[in-house]
Amino acid sequence: MKKSLLALAIAACFTTAAFADCTYPRAPGKAPDGNVATRDEMVAANKAVKDYNDAMNVYLKCIKDEVDAALAKDGASLTEDQKRQMAAMYAQKNDSAVDELTTVANALNEQIRVFKAKEAK
Repeated sequence: MKKSLLALAIAACFTTAAFADCTYPRAPGKAPDGNVATRDEMVAANKAVKDYNDAMNVYLKCIKDEVDAALAKDGASLTEDQKRQMAAMYAQKNDSAVDELTTVANALNEQIRVFKAKEAK
C-alpha cells in the first residue's frame, strides 16, 4: 500500500512538472451574432480565433515537448505505470484543448455562415 502511494505521488510530481511551463491560452469571447454583426466585427472575431488557434498550437507543442523532455530525463527511473500515467495526462490535456479549440472555431464558423447568408440577400 505504501509503495503504491509513493509511486502515485512520484508520478504526480513528474506529471505536474511536465506541464509547469505551458500556458493554456484564453479562448476569445463569444462569436458575434452573424445576423447583426458588422463586417468589421466578423473580421475581428476571425482574427481572434486565428490568434487563439496559433496560441493553442504553441500550448500543444509545449505540453508534448515537456512530456518528451521529462521522459528523456527521468524515464529510466519511472515505472511503466508512471509512464502510462504521464501519457494519459498528456492525452487528456491535448484532447481537452483540441475539443475547446474546435468548439470555438465551429461557433465562429456558424456565425460566419449566418453573416454571409444575410449579406447575400
